[in-house]
Amino acid sequence: MLSLTLWPTSRGVSAPPCSKHHIYTWLYIRTRRRPDIQSMFRSGGPGDRLQPGLVGGLQVGLHSANSYHISKTCDPACLVEAGSTSMAAVALRSCRRGLSQIISNVGVSSVLSTRFEGGPRHVQCTSGVRHKSTVQFATRPDLPKLAYRRVKGKSPGVVFLPGYGSNMNGQKAEALEEFCRSLGHAYLRFDYTGHGASEGVFTEGTIGTWKKDVLYVLDELVEGPQIMVGSSIGGWLMLLAAIARPEKTAALVGISTAADHLVTAFNTLPLETRKEFEEKGVWTVPTRHSEDGEYRFNMEFLREAENHRVLQSPIPVTCPIRLLHGLKDEDVPWHVSMQVAERVLSGDVDVILRRHAQHRMAEKDDIKLIVYTIDDLIDKLTTMV
Repeated sequence: MLSLTLWPTSRGVSAPPCSKHHIYTWLYIRTRRRPDIQSMFRSGGPGDRLQPGLVGGLQVGLHSANSYHISKTCDPACLVEAGSTSMAAVALRSCRRGLSQIISNVGVSSVLSTRFEGGPRHVQCTSGVRHKSTVQFATRPDLPKLAYRRVKGKSPGVVFLPGYGSNMNGQKAEALEEFCRSLGHAYLRFDYTGHGASEGVFTEGTIGTWKKDVLYVLDELVEGPQIMVGSSIGGWLMLLAAIARPEKTAALVGISTAADHLVTAFNTLPLETRKEFEEKGVWTVPTRHSEDGEYRFNMEFLREAENHRVLQSPIPVTCPIRLLHGLKDEDVPWHVSMQVAERVLSGDVDVILRRHAQHRMAEKDDIKLIVYTIDDLIDKLTTMV
């Protein structure tokens, strides 16, 4: 479980010993096991991009030396102080279940046959061989077959939604499979229509097409409420799916969530530029994530996407939500995750901004954070039952 360590400090409050960077900010921590224990500290030092205090009703804080933590659940009445001239600096130490060992090699090289520390859950596999699910195909009447990989296990299950043009064989998707397998929880990853091993033509896909894919997965391929983990456009699709299937949604984890982003980005282009693209019938966007060096979106795709915008009004999703985003994301600005957090109706929303993370969040430390976040949600949801 989470470990909280207190360092008494004098007025002016210095950062805890584990912090490498002095950032003028507030830290808010709510423990999973003890929701009555809530603490906040202020550390001295030069300002940074995020200032302390409330931002659109969200409490800005420091998640780790390189991450900001922003919570929608902060209650100032729960602050813990150690008198008028001193207070407790609270630091979060990662000593939970040996998860850092499981993900030590990004590919989640397992510490198989070892019991996790501090909890009843343990690794299910007993050999050092990395197991991988087999590709299966879901046949749908009058629709392309969907390719997917599934690990059976207990609830809540986890469903991974990849990004635009990506597939189910990425580092994050495979890391989550091994993590879920190690805990004995169900897991499913799949390819959208026209992506990866699934049937269909990629250029003919739309947000509506891929939303139907996600709903089919929730309706036909998994059992019970799921923790949906959406990367980029997958984060947009998970919100659409959560609105359409609240009974199948246990929690949401957005990674560089791109809700409405394509539509918003196009609409904010200068009028003359938009007209040029409209005349050509295609909007080209430079990217490092495509072999061609660009993404091409036809006008029909953008017009159809308009029908699925979620940021224009309150988002009727009430489950726990965690939104992870990199401040170095050059494809989808981190402000999008902030907008999602502001608009969802859920009262249990956290935003974690990784200082050096880029759009794909596929570095070892990024994947660690994703796994920790999902593990925390699994623990929260199973404790609530």
